[in-house]
Amino acid sequence: MINKYKLGTYLMRFLVYILLFLLLVITIVPIWLLIVNATRSTTEIQQGISILPSTHMIENYRLLISKGLNLPRGFANSLFLATSSTIITVYFSLLTAYGLVVYNFPGKKLFSNFIIVLVMIPMQLSIIGFYRFMSKLGLTDNYVALIFPLIANAGAVFFGKQYLESMIIQDLIDAARIDGASELGIFHKVMMPLAIPGAATMGIFAFVASWNNFFNPFIMISSIEKYTLPMLVQTLRGDVYRTEYGAIYLGLALTIVPIIIIYAIFSRYIISGIALGAIKE
Repeated sequence: MINKYKLGTYLMRFLVYILLFLLLVITIVPIWLLIVNATRSTTEIQQGISILPSTHMIENYRLLISKGLNLPRGFANSLFLATSSTIITVYFSLLTAYGLVVYNFPGKKLFSNFIIVLVMIPMQLSIIGFYRFMSKLGLTDNYVALIFPLIANAGAVFFGKQYLESMIIQDLIDAARIDGASELGIFHKVMMPLAIPGAATMGIFAFVASWNNFFNPFIMISSIEKYTLPMLVQTLRGDVYRTEYGAIYLGLALTIVPIIIIYAIFSRYIISGIALGAIKE
């Protein structure tokens, strides 16, 4: 009986490892092909798929430069937008979530349900009204229209609420109040240090979402000097006579470098943050 139990356990683990390996392959293969194609010429790419790098990376980079693309400026624009959006999203989302978890007020449940409804509404459905609103405020072709609306990021508020509900300690808050701490002081000095794993997780997701965001900047930004890196890369498709796929792949590969670096540094927070947020007492 024990041997059968151990055999079943080993078999289950083997199947789980196989599944995880397949998921790893599915995740890594597209990234690897992207990097490989960044080193290949357009002719080689049109001939078919290859898993081995070629020798045309410098040529592809020269093509990028020859198109008049200011890649450093695009990189700086994307970094500014992603960093600002991440700070705004994490701070105000955690602050809102803290208010929803700690305080009792009329309409609290209704407000929480409203946030869930907002999470399920895609941005594309409201982009026309959003653009008209920003236009009336005179904020078109302005980064403000891409940063400050994230103060009300419903998805981040929902995640922050779920996370704080699992780790918040009411006695600690009460003790801080007895010591004379203000409500904002409690949030900044007590809750924020405890919520670092969740805040880091939210920050990673917010940074990646902002860095990869093409739709909103494409709608709101018209000046080419304000283009983000993904917007600059897509302009390479405008060549009537020839599409330089190698240069496009190299540009796309450059856009994922910061994401890989951010993930490599803060990936441990994703695991601890999600795991803690999924456990409730």
